[in-house]
Formats: sequence, C-alpha cells, structure tokens
Amino acid sequence: MPVITLPDGSQKQFDSPVSIHQIAESIGPGLAKAALAGKVGGELVDTSYVVESDTEISIITNKDADGLEVLRHSCAHLMAQAVQRTFPTAQVTIGPVIEDGFFYDFAYDRPFTPEDLERIEKEMTALIAQNQIVTRSVMSRQAAVTLFEEKYR
Repeated sequence: MPVITLPDGSQKQFDSPVSIHQIAESIGPGLAKAALAGKVGGELVDTSYVVESDTEISIITNKDADGLEVLRHSCAHLMAQAVQRTFPTAQVTIGPVIEDGFFYDFAYDRPFTPEDLERIEKEMTALIAQNQIVTRSVMSRQAAVTLFEEKYR
C-alpha cells in the first residue's frame, strides 16, 4: 500500500501499486488530462510508470520546465514518424531534444526542400488527429537492434 508524498507535503495512500496517471486522476480530472509525466524520487518517468512503494512524486505538466522537454521529445518522435511516412526510404539517425527545441537528422538521398517540410508538417497534423496511443518499451540494446533489423529488412 504505497503512500505518495506530493510536493506540498500532503500524502495520499493507495491500496495497491498505482500509476502516475492514476495518482493524477485521484487529485483531479484536470490534472490527469494535463499530466505529461511524473517525477518519482527526482527521476522523470512517463505517466504509465507504476509506483509500488512509499515515495515522493510530482506530476509534470506543460507548465513545468521538464514538461517542455517531454513535449519536445514527443514532437521529435512525431516528426520522425511523419518523415518516414512521407519519405519511406529516409532513415532516422540522431536527435532529438536540444536546449531550444528538437531535431532529427535524416539520411536521405537529397536535402529536404521547403515544399517537403510543408508535406512533413501536414503529415504531423494528420498523425496528431489520429490520437494514437503511444507506449514505452524498455529493452536491451541487442533486443532493440534485432527489432530494427527485422523491421527494416
């Protein structure tokens, strides 16, 4: 039965392990909707992270500095997905979050043009409208290499 200590010092007790999202919901529906991530013992985690023992947590929203980093990271992945849908032979190389935004480098047979960027932006908007569920998967480096080798054969 984890006891969660919030930044204001208040505590919430739960009968079983609980996700960051569920903790936010227990505080209020507005916070649950605004939650982008959480901090558990000072470590940034996604909202699906399950808290199993007593700890200090904070809910991260777009009003927090960490929230901006989470949004930039998500936007970088959204852009990469849009580029790969628009230009299937483009390979994602390196990125994504930097101090004042995000980026990805792509290996492609030519530089992207301003018209290409408009197509990418349009695809990003279409992907957002799909309201896709994104889940995090943690795996070993070798498992990730195998996954990508199978995907891009």
